Amino acid sequence: MSAIRTFVKREPVLLIAALAALVSCFFVPPDEAYLGYIDFRTLALLYCLMTVVVGLRQAGLFSHLAHVLCRRASSTRVMGILLVLLCFFSAMLITNDVALLTFVPFAVVVLGMADREKDLIHIVVLQTVAANLGSMLTPVGNPQNLFLYSCYDLSIGDFLRMTFPLWGLSLALVLAGCFLLSGEPIRVFLGEEPGIQRRELWLHLALFAVCLLVVVRLIPWYAMLAAVVIALLIFDRKLLLKADFMLLLTFVAFFIFAGNLGRMEAVAAMLRRLLDGREYLTSVLASQVISNVPAAVLLAGFTDKARALLLGVNVGGLGTPIASLASLISMKLYSHSHNAHMGRYLLEFTVVNVILLVILSLVTMIL
Repeated sequence: MSAIRTFVKREPVLLIAALAALVSCFFVPPDEAYLGYIDFRTLALLYCLMTVVVGLRQAGLFSHLAHVLCRRASSTRVMGILLVLLCFFSAMLITNDVALLTFVPFAVVVLGMADREKDLIHIVVLQTVAANLGSMLTPVGNPQNLFLYSCYDLSIGDFLRMTFPLWGLSLALVLAGCFLLSGEPIRVFLGEEPGIQRRELWLHLALFAVCLLVVVRLIPWYAMLAAVVIALLIFDRKLLLKADFMLLLTFVAFFIFAGNLGRMEAVAAMLRRLLDGREYLTSVLASQVISNVPAAVLLAGFTDKARALLLGVNVGGLGTPIASLASLISMKLYSHSHNAHMGRYLLEFTVVNVILLVILSLVTMIL
């Protein structure tokens, strides 16, 4: 029972998705059309990217980068800017959740060593919104982007034209938040800089490049999958099991649920009416309740307004802690820090997220 409770707490979205898929199967009995629900290209890309990014982390790339940058910090403000921008820019390539898993613990350690734990809440909150907003720019920045990029068959140019203006504004807003930090000088000794395992680094950089070739549609997804699996079988087979398989199963469950909804004429018609002319607002609100990845999968089948939906589920990652699963990751990491104050954290998290959500939504509606 203890193991079951732990699993329920750790994977609530997967369980909800599986339950929704199961219930929908009673209305649309399983048949050969179910295979058509599954976006195998998105699943293969997600799997390969997750394994490759874990390999890059094990090779020491991210720890090395964090040490190099933070050695240059002369004040709390500069340290905060560096820690936040690490999340913002790295999320574009390694996804928002991996950026937070990598750099939030680093922030906890660095600020503790600098005796600036009073600034930890502000910096972790900014790291969280930075990862969620920085990941908006690219198709590989987060799972919902990858899905929508494939679902609407967008070109990389079309995608960047949709996301770049809001991404640029997000960068300015995140930096503005950093300037609320003190300019007081600090001195931190981070210890010996971790080394980089060069052979592993070059292997995973090459595999990451293969993944990007699929994103820009220069090679088919099954060629990428074969290349990654064969390379890891030869050089590091343990990595094949390091991907987040629960996230992949969550996608499969929502594919089934959304596919079945599309075949229920009354439900499909209702969702289309709900979305018509309100794609952005509906996706933002849906993200607050079921988080932005499921919202993207659920709503994509009922609208052809790719831009509104794409921006809605990305900006919709702001707001409640469950609006983006990455936000739950950073909240959990902060809760394990020394003298964590969860009440203050949730208050500042809510204030910052609501302010940014309102600003970015107003700008989106104007544009």
